[in-house]
Amino acid sequence: MNNVRTETKKVPNWITFLLAIACGVIVANLYYAQPLVGPISADTHLPLASAGLIVTLTQIGYVFGLLFIVPLSDLIENRRLVVSALAVVICALVAAPLANNALFFLAAAMFIGLGSVAAQILVPYAAHLATEERRGQVVGNVMSGLLLGIMLARPIASFITDLWGWRAVFTLSAATTAILAVLLALVLPERKPSPTMNYGELLSSLWSLFKTKAVLRRRSLYQACLFGAFSLFWTVIPLWLASDFHLSQQGIALFALAGVAGAIAAPIAGRLADKGWTKILTGVAIVIAALSFLLTHIFEDHSTISLAMLVVAAITLDMAVSGNLVLSQRAIYSLGSEIRGRVNGIFMAVFFIGGAIGSALGGWAYAYGSWMFASILGLSMPVAALLYYFTEKNN
Repeated sequence: MNNVRTETKKVPNWITFLLAIACGVIVANLYYAQPLVGPISADTHLPLASAGLIVTLTQIGYVFGLLFIVPLSDLIENRRLVVSALAVVICALVAAPLANNALFFLAAAMFIGLGSVAAQILVPYAAHLATEERRGQVVGNVMSGLLLGIMLARPIASFITDLWGWRAVFTLSAATTAILAVLLALVLPERKPSPTMNYGELLSSLWSLFKTKAVLRRRSLYQACLFGAFSLFWTVIPLWLASDFHLSQQGIALFALAGVAGAIAAPIAGRLADKGWTKILTGVAIVIAALSFLLTHIFEDHSTISLAMLVVAAITLDMAVSGNLVLSQRAIYSLGSEIRGRVNGIFMAVFFIGGAIGSALGGWAYAYGSWMFASILGLSMPVAALLYYFTEKNN
C-alpha cells in the first residue's frame, strides 16, 4: 500500500523543512487581519463592537474546512488535496483587498479560513513520513514553522500596512501562496490512503471518534481553552496598544514580533513528549497561560514598565499555546495512522471553535469594558482548562 511505503521510506530532511515553511506560509493567512482590525473596520464600515468578526469569520471558515476537507486526507491523495485547498485560499486572498464593505470582506475572510486547512493536511502528512520514535520531533519541527507563521503574520501585516496599506498584505500573500502551491505540486511525494469507507461514512465517524477517544476529547478541550485565550489576547491587544499606549502600526508590529519567541516551545515540547513528559508539561502550559493574563495587571499605569510586562505576557502566552499544541498532536497522532487525518481535523476544529469564541468575546468585551473586562474573560479560559486537567487520571 502506498501509505505504508511512504511511512517506511527515508524522506529527505529538506522535505520536512519545506513542510514547515509551507505550514507557516499557509496558516499566516488566518492571522494577517488580526492586528489590522482597526483599519479594516474603518475602511469597510464595520462597528468596533463587531470588529472581532473579522477574525471570527476566518476561524469559522477554518473550522468548516477542518470538518469537511481535512478528513478527505484519509480518503484521497494528499498532495492533490493540498493544492486544491490552496486554490481556494488564493482566490479569497485576491478578493479581500477588493472589498469596500464589511459583508464582502467577511465573506472573503471566511473562504481564506476554509482553504487554509491545507496546513492541517500537511501536518499529519509529515507524521506519516516519520517513524514512531521520531514522530514527536518531526511534528514539533513542522509545527515550529506553522507557529512561526502564526506569530510572524501579525508583525508582517502591520509593517506592510504601515508602508502600503492593509490591502497590500492580502495581495502579496496571494502571490506568495500561488508560488508555494506550484512548488508543493512539483516536489511533494504522493501519499495515497487505502480507505475502508466512503466520504459520507468518513464524516459520520467523526462524532464517534470524538466520543470514544478520550485522549482526543481531552486534548481538544485543553487546546480550545488555551487558543480561545490566545485569540482574545491578540484580537484585543492591538486595539489597546493603539488607544492607551498610542502605538502606531509599526509599534504594534514590533510588539507582535516579540511574541515570535514563544515558538521555541514547540520543538522542545515535541522532544520531551517523545520522552513521556506529556502530562506534566500540559499542566505547566495551562498554568503559564493563566499567569500571562495576571502579568498584564502588575503595572497598569501605561508606562514603559507596563508595556514591557505586556511583552513578557505575550511571549509566555505564545509559549504555553504552542507547547501544548505539539504535546496534544503527539498524543492524538498515536491513536493510529488510518484515522490520523480525521482525528487531526476534529482536534483542530474543536480548538479553533475555542479561538473563534475568544476572538468574538474579545472584541465585544473590549468595546464595553476595555482591557480589564477582556483580560478577565481571557484568564477564565485557562482556569477552566486547569480545572478539567485536575480530573485527568494518571496513565
